[in-house]
Amino acid sequence: MTDTADTKAPPLAPLRPADPRAAKAALLRRARELALLPALLLLIVLGAFVNDSFLTERNLISVLGASAALAMVVLAESLVLITGKFDLSLESVVGIAPAVGALLVLPAAQAGFGTELPAAAGLLAIVLVGAVIGAFNGLLVVKLKLNAFIVTLAMLIVLRGLLVGATEGKTLFGMPESFFTLATSTFLTVPVSVWLSAAAFAATGLVLKYHRVGRALYAIGGNADAARAAGIRVERVMLGVFVVAGTLAALGGLMQTGYVGAINANQGQNMIFTVFAAAVIGGISLDGGKGTMFGALTGVLLLGVVQNLLTLAQVPSFWIQAIYGGIILVALMIARVTTGRAQD
Repeated sequence: MTDTADTKAPPLAPLRPADPRAAKAALLRRARELALLPALLLLIVLGAFVNDSFLTERNLISVLGASAALAMVVLAESLVLITGKFDLSLESVVGIAPAVGALLVLPAAQAGFGTELPAAAGLLAIVLVGAVIGAFNGLLVVKLKLNAFIVTLAMLIVLRGLLVGATEGKTLFGMPESFFTLATSTFLTVPVSVWLSAAAFAATGLVLKYHRVGRALYAIGGNADAARAAGIRVERVMLGVFVVAGTLAALGGLMQTGYVGAINANQGQNMIFTVFAAAVIGGISLDGGKGTMFGALTGVLLLGVVQNLLTLAQVPSFWIQAIYGGIILVALMIARVTTGRAQD
């Protein structure tokens, strides 16, 4: 009989210390996102000295209202970027989707198609146009394996041409009041568009953090082949992301329509630069697999405050674009330092 007293359990394997470089990189990435909060606070304090009207309730609500459409497009682009792809056509979706909805509703005498569909049908068409464009982009990128950057750049140009052709270069007026409701209706004095954008960011953030779909997006952006080997349906997920992105951009276009009060042939033009600026400074990696909705949202708010400050200071619009470009360059350099990796 074996003496159990003499039986010794095998020694436990020593715990491996965590990689200090990986821990440092994670800490730097987190600090990069949180660093936007004191930067935002600093800008707000600066704004109080630049212009007495900056901290008024009316102006702050105006900043939020003006940023709502941008926020929806940044959310859309961030989802695509997390998967390691690009979608440059979102800025054109902001223009073409609400324009199609308006043209279906407006009579021929007001430059419409003459179909004079009900307002509800026009609103549904806006969402469907965004989803269809996203699906088409997804099919070209996911199924045909075409380069996402080139495909969506081509779609940006095609959709811009279609918008100008469909509207004949005119500005569309006289849409039903429901086309403006998101921007004109308020809850607790804040536009509904702001509440909708905040809810969209909150819901997406929860999905990315706790749902398997969110984990799949990060896995695909980190290494699509490894994600596929782990059982993730990479093609299906990526196609869904493009559809969702197109839909969100269409909603952003509807918000922009309500904020401006009309639809012109240039709606959304050059918006993609601001979208990328907000996403990149918010910590969304251009390499894919990294970034949070909190960071992206703070990026939107930071740019919104910057634009408002520059406008109150009567800085010409072309300088605002130059400043946005400089912000992107600085953010890319910060990303290079925080990740320790060269960007492709």
